[in-house]
Amino acid sequence: MVRLSAMFFLLGMSPGFYVPILTNILLKAGLDSSLVQWAWLTGPVAALLSPLLVGALADNRFAAQRLLGWIGIASAVLLGGGFATLQFGWSSWWFICLFFASSIIAAPMWSTLSMISMRHLRLGEREFPVVRLGGTVGWLVAGYATSLVLNADHSPVAGHAAAAARLLGGLVAFTLPDTPPPGRSRSWRTLLGLNAFRLFRERDHAVFFGATALLSIPLAAFYIWAPRHLDELGDPHVAATMAMGQVSEIVAMLLMAALITRFRVKTLLLLALGLSALRYGLFAWSGMSGERTGLLIGVALHGLCYTFYFITAQLFLDRRVGPELRGQAQGLLALVSNGVGSLIGVIGVQKLHDVMVVAGRGGWAIYWGVLGGSIAAVTVGFALLYRGLPAGATTGDSGR
Repeated sequence: MVRLSAMFFLLGMSPGFYVPILTNILLKAGLDSSLVQWAWLTGPVAALLSPLLVGALADNRFAAQRLLGWIGIASAVLLGGGFATLQFGWSSWWFICLFFASSIIAAPMWSTLSMISMRHLRLGEREFPVVRLGGTVGWLVAGYATSLVLNADHSPVAGHAAAAARLLGGLVAFTLPDTPPPGRSRSWRTLLGLNAFRLFRERDHAVFFGATALLSIPLAAFYIWAPRHLDELGDPHVAATMAMGQVSEIVAMLLMAALITRFRVKTLLLLALGLSALRYGLFAWSGMSGERTGLLIGVALHGLCYTFYFITAQLFLDRRVGPELRGQAQGLLALVSNGVGSLIGVIGVQKLHDVMVVAGRGGWAIYWGVLGGSIAAVTVGFALLYRGLPAGATTGDSGR
């Protein structure tokens, strides 16, 4: 558990340095809003390409911890190179290309480490949230370090710190417990991870993955435009403010160990969806009032929203999917959330921002209000369509 927690710490620390302030870094470096959108599109496109493939390789060909190690090292080198181009004043497309290459390689890291963890933990549903807490703490530490130690809220230095943390994480990955592939299939369909799409044949799986993709569309705005909104309202330490979401995530992770065994999956997912809609409602309040209070409360709610949905989702898949598909199932979750949902989201929230905020047709209040309303609609749809089983069902029941 200590080694797994340390690995999650470094994995969370890497994006924690730059993701909350990426928009501000790029605008400061002179990129226009269209190129900022391209930068944010690299992650979703990468999530469409590599998580399923790497999950299939971990299920059938290579030891998962070795895959994770080489992925971490290669992506760290490319990430550091990308941010170096901003400092050297090279063409913005150098950054976009290197950042994209790094994202493609790094996209499966979270799902692969989650699969390794749940393979080796004896009491997965109780222990995994505690181990996964390392990632939250890493992100939190990085956020405060960016603002208060590195003073890099608008600087590529945050990207170099991220690359260093990921490189160290790649080295630590080789020390994780040996995780050989449980399967031995050599068919092209299996090795490409396409078997994971069989999960859509079951109603609850289809509803779950559909809701996840739809939630991820408005969620993209949190990472891209909440920091910008804070900046416009005069927040001097945006990265540290955004890190408040990780404080509540720590609380949520500690609660998850007990909640996942006491409540239905449907209950926890609905709670997360409801809180997500409330968060954007608070953002809209800040848009109307011109004060940061709603934004601060909403950012603090982020940890509860994220944990109660996405950590529940990972445990849900580990509970319901056979060993030969678990790596691919986690990859599929990354594909629909970080890939399909985020790809549509990055494009959609950018266009909505241009219409509502830049063009002044409603401003931040209407912008966040529209996104909050879309999450409320997803919540209602999920409540009506997802079936599941009663709370008294055992953890091995597929409909729980």
